[in-house]
Amino acid sequence: MASLSLQLSSLHHTSTTLLILRTVPLNLHTPTQKPFSIGSQSPPVLSQDDLKKLAADKAVESVKSGMILGLGTGSTAAFVVDKLGQLLSTASSSFVVVADDSKLVSGLGGSGLAMPVEIVQFCWKYNLVRLEGLFKELGCEAKLMLVRDGSEKPHVTDNGNYIVDLYFKNPIKDGFGAGKEISALEGVVEHGLFLGMATSVIIAGKWRL
Repeated sequence: MASLSLQLSSLHHTSTTLLILRTVPLNLHTPTQKPFSIGSQSPPVLSQDDLKKLAADKAVESVKSGMILGLGTGSTAAFVVDKLGQLLSTASSSFVVVADDSKLVSGLGGSGLAMPVEIVQFCWKYNLVRLEGLFKELGCEAKLMLVRDGSEKPHVTDNGNYIVDLYFKNPIKDGFGAGKEISALEGVVEHGLFLGMATSVIIAGKWRL
């Protein structure tokens, strides 16, 4: 600690007075403060299909009744057609199914194609196991639908739900009964059996319709 000494002599006294002044060191440095930062969440990463769907949804908003639409054959146009199909299905009074006779089957499933079931995200693993067990005798295998970008992330529907794909080794003989059993499970939003929707079916065979 620094010190300052000062001697004071008195003209009338023979003694000498020693005055010692001590200075206290001052800390002139400003306390260091940690930088304040506001964390921001990274925006969700959208797949190429997500971006195409967003563009398609925006394009369909411009469609008005009476318009003549010219549609391309690209992958984005497929999303436009799908969106238009959902709008038409809600406004139409008839649903006509058109197919060739190779699509005729004795039961639903068993072809290697998936039958989708939309479920809520909460307890999705539990519901996946229940759906698989529901059709155990048919050799059912349930798989969570993933985003097709290699990220292994679950596919999320427009309503924020997951999709469980059911693969059957043996076909479902009673479609209406299976639909009721699936819909009865808590957490199931919708299934892909599409029962009782068609008002007419047109099947083209080799010799006749």
